[in-house]
Amino acid sequence: MNLAYIPSPSHGVLYLGPIPLRGYAFCIIIGVFVAVWFGNKRWIARGGQSGTVADIAVWAVPFGLVGGRLYHVITDYELYFSEGRDWVDAFKVWEGGLGIWGAIALGALGGWIGARRRGIPMPAYADAVAPGIAFAQAIGRWGNWFNQELYGRETHLPWALHITSSEGGRVPGYYHPTFLYESLWCVGVGLLVIWADRRFTLGHGRAFALYVAAYCLGRGWIEYMRVDDAHHILGLRLNDWTALGVFLLAVLYIVVSAKKRPGREAVVEPGAVASGAPADGAAAAEGAGSAEDDAESKGESKGEADSAGTAADKGKGKAGSVGGAGGDGKAGEPGGTAADEAESAGKS
Repeated sequence: MNLAYIPSPSHGVLYLGPIPLRGYAFCIIIGVFVAVWFGNKRWIARGGQSGTVADIAVWAVPFGLVGGRLYHVITDYELYFSEGRDWVDAFKVWEGGLGIWGAIALGALGGWIGARRRGIPMPAYADAVAPGIAFAQAIGRWGNWFNQELYGRETHLPWALHITSSEGGRVPGYYHPTFLYESLWCVGVGLLVIWADRRFTLGHGRAFALYVAAYCLGRGWIEYMRVDDAHHILGLRLNDWTALGVFLLAVLYIVVSAKKRPGREAVVEPGAVASGAPADGAAAAEGAGSAEDDAESKGESKGEADSAGTAADKGKGKAGSVGGAGGDGKAGEPGGTAADEAESAGKS
């Protein structure tokens, strides 16, 4: 018997009168709100308008939920379509079963539709929401804790998860809390993307690709620890192969994109720039233009000062010429005549 462990909730649903409040659903909903909220902050920082992330999420989130459920049902079809099973259960999303691969794939399609309707580049939008998606996954994984699912091999570590349910083929005992491992990993992925984005100024979808690659690395070793039923290919679980393939594609995208489109998008939302909210690149360009204008103005002022100084020098030269001419030039003849007269008067 373990003296220290993580307890499992006795029930994954509470009832507010006739209304069921399911822990799994709450985790998903909270995760979506966090992703939209944090994505909106990053989008504004990139020069976009407030509310754009939420508008596109109206498309991305439903597509993602459908995609996640489809992936789960297709890869675990025997849970719904084999003998003795009820295919209607395939629609009971609240009981758990969302595949992240399908959620990201169809969610990206929904996001692309929403971004296209707003005239926004999809890669820039994906970069903005990438860390928020990782944090949403970290929160959503706690839904598996409420359902007592997705745990790993048996263990006696102090943080072992105590499974008490015997439904669905579960065997009560102490197991690796793989839901917790993945939750913490996703938090780390989100922080990694934020750091890398600031350090390397990632753009054109590379921040999102980094999120995908980093998540796949963690999902690979966490998936290997799980003991729930899954399809195997060459000794590896299907999700391990999926994680490997997606990881390679994400890394390839980062390398190719960095060569073809270095840097970051100057403008992420044309409407925001038109309304007076310049994007990162636009603000930099505006600052450079202002600096050039200041330099030009200073140059003009200096030129005017030099011209004024030259004119003054010319004036001094002319004055000196007049003074010199007063001694021995024609202009000085009246002065000379007066001196002669005075001298003559003295002699008289």
